[in-house]
Amino acid sequence: MYKPTIRASYMGVFVGALLNNLPPLLFVLLMRDFNLSFEQVGRLVLINFTTQIVVILTSTRPVNRYGVRPFITAAHLFAVVGFILFAFAPRLFPNHPYWALMIATFIFSIGGGLIEFLVSAIVQAIPSDAKAAAMSLLHSFYAWGLIVVVLGTTLMLNLLKGLNWHYIVLAWAIVPLINFFNFMRAPLAPPVEETERTPTKELITSPFFLLVMLGIALGASSELAMSQWTSAFAESVLGLSKTTGDLLGLSVFAALMGIGRHLYGKYGKRINILTVMFWGSAFAAVCYLVASLSPIPILSLVACSLCGFGVSLLWPGSLSVAAERFPNAGSTVFALLAAGGGAGAAVGPWLLGLIADNVP
Repeated sequence: MYKPTIRASYMGVFVGALLNNLPPLLFVLLMRDFNLSFEQVGRLVLINFTTQIVVILTSTRPVNRYGVRPFITAAHLFAVVGFILFAFAPRLFPNHPYWALMIATFIFSIGGGLIEFLVSAIVQAIPSDAKAAAMSLLHSFYAWGLIVVVLGTTLMLNLLKGLNWHYIVLAWAIVPLINFFNFMRAPLAPPVEETERTPTKELITSPFFLLVMLGIALGASSELAMSQWTSAFAESVLGLSKTTGDLLGLSVFAALMGIGRHLYGKYGKRINILTVMFWGSAFAAVCYLVASLSPIPILSLVACSLCGFGVSLLWPGSLSVAAERFPNAGSTVFALLAAGGGAGAAVGPWLLGLIADNVP
């Protein structure tokens, strides 16, 4: 009954990966065409995730009141409109292209914020005896989406020889448009009744929940900082071509992240999620140290890629742990955790860009 819903949710996670990772793949071109600094392109990431946080925190009450469908469909329309404006920013605002890029980022980030927590809530509401595994499998599509976005964008950039990048953005806008129609038809499981729902106050005053929020923030920062800057790092610091940086760095990072999530999705009942998250965090920390301190460029790139496996379960694992502890919290638990993760995702890449501009 819910197979169309699950497929639409998988595609929704794909759209989330597209919204978060397509602009960073164009960072070098944006810096070239509009004379932007590392901090300015990093600021686009900050705008993206800050907007998502605000949208997430202000949407839980209307979602609980009016239902999920109006918001999940509107989210995909925001994504389409934002991408179209991003593509035409230089032509619509030739004197202020950066302002147009920021406005476009704000618009598609509204969609990204809604998608971020709604797809998790949709899948969690579907009856299942393996919800943690289902959540991990759902979020593996973020990694697969990242790989497809990297490979597809790299191919199109090569075909266009680095020019007319706005056509690439327009082409990708088709994906959220298709999923808009998917969610118009997909059946949705009934939400938790208002009388049974865990109050928000109980969540935000729980030390356990606050610790999970901190964990997902740090995990998201670790994941996004590495994934969004690997390509630019490979090109600007390691001297590799854009194709090499995208394919050997970012794509392998995403593949390992997807493999980690997929494996837990298949065999999660046999392994304690907190144990996996602990060792994954330790492994990611080692990868960061090697990437930043190694005098061998290719070793740094390998460390960037391997970090994907270490961070793979930090986000979906946090969602699973919290949802298991507060099963009647409904979409609120996913909204609050997505906001915490968004905060980490916003600060991490922006901070790296700021450091790159100011540290010799």
